[in-house]
Amino acid sequence: MLIKTRSYARAGLLGNPSDGYFGKTISFTMSNFVADVELWESPEIHFITGAVEDLRFDSLDNLLTEIGLYGYYGGIRLLKATTKVFVTWCRENGVELPSRNFTVRYLSTVPRLVGMGGSSALCTAMFRGLMRFYEVDVPMQIIPTLCLRAETEELTIQAGLQDRVIQVYNGVMFMDFDEQLISSRGYGDYVRIDPANMPNIYVAYDRVQAEVSGKYHSDLHSRFNRGDRDVVEAMHEFADIARRGCECLTQGRPHELTALVDQNFDVRERISGNGISPANRNMVSVARDAGASAKFAGSGGTIVGTYNDDAALQLLTERLEAINCEVVIPEIPDE
Repeated sequence: MLIKTRSYARAGLLGNPSDGYFGKTISFTMSNFVADVELWESPEIHFITGAVEDLRFDSLDNLLTEIGLYGYYGGIRLLKATTKVFVTWCRENGVELPSRNFTVRYLSTVPRLVGMGGSSALCTAMFRGLMRFYEVDVPMQIIPTLCLRAETEELTIQAGLQDRVIQVYNGVMFMDFDEQLISSRGYGDYVRIDPANMPNIYVAYDRVQAEVSGKYHSDLHSRFNRGDRDVVEAMHEFADIARRGCECLTQGRPHELTALVDQNFDVRERISGNGISPANRNMVSVARDAGASAKFAGSGGTIVGTYNDDAALQLLTERLEAINCEVVIPEIPDE
């Protein structure tokens, strides 16, 4: 039996990166880009390498360019780490797994290393696949926490819960990562928002830029853990922005999101300083000059924001394409 599972790219609309600091966020998934995982029974456990692990190169220059952009890592380590966390959870909770092995392969169209949650999409798709293959029900609210554990504990990648929550729940979600809740039960409060309440939203990404998000998060965590006042205060601001955004979307005031999106980036810029690359900052500046709001959808490489109408979208698209950025209108999937 062939088991197929799918996760979607995501964009952090408001509040990020406070999800890793007991904050609040709003994010959404978009079916424009997907991560697919396929599992089937086999005599031994076999992880089939995907395009990311392709070891063939046209030239030395092509090899060096690939390494410079994406490093030495591919998707297999994410699938293996997720498998370990899944099996460990089952054993710790008295769930006996059937004695059968699998072969797994993956395919992802999520642009790599531009802040759309490509890594977490593979983890969440793999976790779903393992649940179906071994016929195990894991509480939905726990799955994001376990997927995060695969990256942070097994692979020492700095990350927060936001990506995994939205990719498990899908649609548009408001997430409250209250410290007491996280500490006591391992997950926060996750509230669904009707996508019909959203204003006009766009996403744009740099076609050639790539940056490992863990580098950015690592610096923030270090400063936060040292009690850096600017970072601590900023996390409270991010969380408050998301809270107000949720009120706007649930109380029929979606137009107010424009100012909140811009404010989110301004706070990010204030604590990042030179940590924001010129290319990333330019994406935001170009979008704002075209009349749209803009902030990072993740750690950089992709922006998300609001626009007024079709004419505004056309101008925005022209301006961003001039700096080699692809503009997409997110297709938000159902639950």
